[in-house]
Amino acid sequence: MAEPVERNLGLDLVRVTETAALGAGRWLGRGDKEAADQAAVDGMRLHLSTLNIDGKVVIGEGEKDRAPMLFNGESVGDGTGMIVDVAVDPVDGTSLTAEGMPGAIAVIALSEGRGTMYAPGSLVYMDKIAVGPEAAGTIDLEAPVDHNLKKVAEANGKDMGDLRCLILNRPRNQHYVDAARAAGARISVFGDGDVAAAIATAQEDHQADIMLGIGGSPEAVIAAAALKCMGGEIQCRLWPRDEAERDYAKTESLDLNQVLTADDLVDSGNVFFAATGVTGGEFLPAVDFTGDDKAITHSVIMRSKTRSVRYMEAHHDLARLRAIASDTLD
Repeated sequence: MAEPVERNLGLDLVRVTETAALGAGRWLGRGDKEAADQAAVDGMRLHLSTLNIDGKVVIGEGEKDRAPMLFNGESVGDGTGMIVDVAVDPVDGTSLTAEGMPGAIAVIALSEGRGTMYAPGSLVYMDKIAVGPEAAGTIDLEAPVDHNLKKVAEANGKDMGDLRCLILNRPRNQHYVDAARAAGARISVFGDGDVAAAIATAQEDHQADIMLGIGGSPEAVIAAAALKCMGGEIQCRLWPRDEAERDYAKTESLDLNQVLTADDLVDSGNVFFAATGVTGGEFLPAVDFTGDDKAITHSVIMRSKTRSVRYMEAHHDLARLRAIASDTLD
C-alpha cells in the first residue's frame, strides 16, 4: 500500500507571513517601528490561530509580561495536528521598515516535535558564520577569518577579490570588517535583518557568499531553520554582553565556548519555513501596494524533509481580506 501524502504546512505558513508583511508594509518609512511590528504581530497571530497544528512559541516577541501576543511559551494553532515548536519574527528588521530601508522580512519557522528548537533565554546575541550549500562543511567558527574566507572562496570557485561578505554594521563587528579587508574580500554591511542575510548566502545564483558577525540569538535559530531546508550551514556561539550575562550563562549551565551547529539550533528532520518581503532587498522584493485596495507580495516557502524551495508571488484583494478577518473575529 502506498504511503499517505504528508501535508506541507509551508503552504499554510506563507499566508501567515503574507498577512504580517501586508500589515508592516503600510508603515514603510514612517518612523514608527513599534507600530510596524504591532501590525505584523496582529496579522500573524490571527492566521496562526487557524492552523491545524499543536504549536508552542519558542522564539517569539519576548516573555509574556512584555509581549501580550506571540510571547515565548504561547500555544498557537488549533491544538490538533502536528506537534511543533514555533519561531516567529513578525518583522525581521523593524528599524529598516521604519526608516524605509531594504532588507526587512516577515518570517516563521516550524520544527516537528517538542523541544526541537534551541531557546537562548536571556542571552540575546550570538557570534555567527553562515554559508550556502557549496561551502557547507568548509567553515569553522573557531578558525581565523581569513582561513574561512579562503575556504569559502575555493568552494564557490572564486578568487578572493570576487568573494562577497555580508557583515552586520555594528562596532562589535569591526574586527570582522578589518579581517575581511585584510584578506582582500569584498564587503557589504547591512544595518539589520541578519535572517535575510544568512539566507542570501544560500540562494540559487547567490551574489553573497558568506555572512559574518555578532547578531541576535533568536535570528540565528530562525536562520538555521531556513538553511537546513536549503542545504547551507550556520555555526554560532553565545556572546554575552557583560558580566551579568556571563553569570546567567553559568547559572543556566550554558557553555559559552560551545560552537552550535544548525542541528543544535533546530533538532528536527522536518522543518518548515516561510518568509515574505516587507521592504525589499537581496532576498525578497517589497510589498507593492498597487492601488484600488490591491497589493502584491513575494514569498518563499521551504521544507527540510524534501529540500523544496518555492518562490511565490501573490496578488491580494485587501477589501476581501479585511472582510474575511472581520468574519473570523465575529
